[in-house]
Amino acid sequence: MQTPNSTSSVISADHLKTLMELLQGSLIQPHDDEYESTRKVYNGMIDKYPSLIAKCKDVADVLHCVNFGREHNLTVAVRSGGHNAGGLGIVDDGLVIDLVEMNGIRVNPDRETVRVEGGCLLQDVDHATQPFGKAVPTGILSTTGISGLTLGGGLGHLSRAYGLAIDSLLEADVVLADGSLITVSETQHSDLFWAIRGGGGNFGIVVSFLFKLHDAGMVQGGPMLWHLEETEEMMRFYQDFILKAPKHIYCYFAFLTVPPVDLFPEALHLKKMCGLVWCNVGNKADSEAALQKFRDFKKPALDYVDSMPYASLQQLFDGLYPTGLQWYWKADFIKELSGEAIQENIQFAKKLPSVHSTVHFYPINGACHDKNNADTAWAYRHANWSQVIVGVDPDPANKDKISSWAKSYWEAIHPHSAGGAYVNFMMEEGQDRVKASYGDNYSRLSQIKTKYDPKNFFHVNQNIKPT
Repeated sequence: MQTPNSTSSVISADHLKTLMELLQGSLIQPHDDEYESTRKVYNGMIDKYPSLIAKCKDVADVLHCVNFGREHNLTVAVRSGGHNAGGLGIVDDGLVIDLVEMNGIRVNPDRETVRVEGGCLLQDVDHATQPFGKAVPTGILSTTGISGLTLGGGLGHLSRAYGLAIDSLLEADVVLADGSLITVSETQHSDLFWAIRGGGGNFGIVVSFLFKLHDAGMVQGGPMLWHLEETEEMMRFYQDFILKAPKHIYCYFAFLTVPPVDLFPEALHLKKMCGLVWCNVGNKADSEAALQKFRDFKKPALDYVDSMPYASLQQLFDGLYPTGLQWYWKADFIKELSGEAIQENIQFAKKLPSVHSTVHFYPINGACHDKNNADTAWAYRHANWSQVIVGVDPDPANKDKISSWAKSYWEAIHPHSAGGAYVNFMMEEGQDRVKASYGDNYSRLSQIKTKYDPKNFFHVNQNIKPT
């Protein structure tokens, strides 16, 4: 078994003691009982051994940790929910600044805003906003951290209705590499505010977000499934539908193997299928009409779409994907699902390597298209989908199998893509891939990086290098 390098032993005991005394939270080292459990992240394929893990209680703790990391020349990783595909919330032989205990939330119903601390999970945000019939547009699994999701852009069930998470961001409090704390918005440090809306964790540690809230009390949501041999017809019909649908109608397309759990009928267990997962807000008559179009076109083999609280939809599949599974991710942005692309996708869907492995096509048109590529760091406003291919399995022995399938799949369909990918869906894939994912915005991001983090202190991310 790999063991951590001895960075913490190089740092004097007095310096470590001083840091521990400064922190309201805890400082965990390799010899501590909770080290093994604390160093684990969502993706079980990631197995890294930091020298120090600081579980911060408040902003002051974050400031102390940033200063300590800089003064002792430590590699620093920042963790919120730990969901990052490439495990970029953890690092070997360095300092992890863990925000998990910074999970305060305050809803302002009069202003229709919510202030969220950096360690919150989506389920925390949904819990706080659901009683008001409101929501922040975020992701699709409630165990995801709000920080990483938002900084990468933030796509999910409400994207067509209200845009990306960054489109509802009003301001943020950011700890910079020099240990200072600033507030960014359209009127304060507007260049940095532009950059953090899609630029990832490159520029600092966001310790709180202020979001605009949107109507999302009860929604019509849930899955519809069809047999895999019906995929070509369904994908064509879906493409025509979703490109023209009203903004408050949402469904993503998926390939999956039906898991053998009580949620699904036994007759469909372990069958490879295609399907849609819906989340329609607003006018129920419009929603029913949209659902009926698919029911009339081809009767689903499973139809579990129903009215439910938005927060319940967010948690619907959490139990199928617990922490610790092996994950290998590949992704692309897509403008069009051509006939050739559809055929390539079908061939690899037939080879789904495990029950947990899946492919999703998240629509990012609708309200996501209300902004231009230059309005935020997110550079693919012209794309219509964000596709993600995930090889997933609980058994580490199947690591190569699921990785090989995902890589081969991506190599086959990448020529049909728009070029880059959603950075939250990327493994560690190199600088060219990062540049492709920011397109024409990369040079501006690099200049802002140079201004706020010239020594690239925050580099454990999909890194944007200083000029």
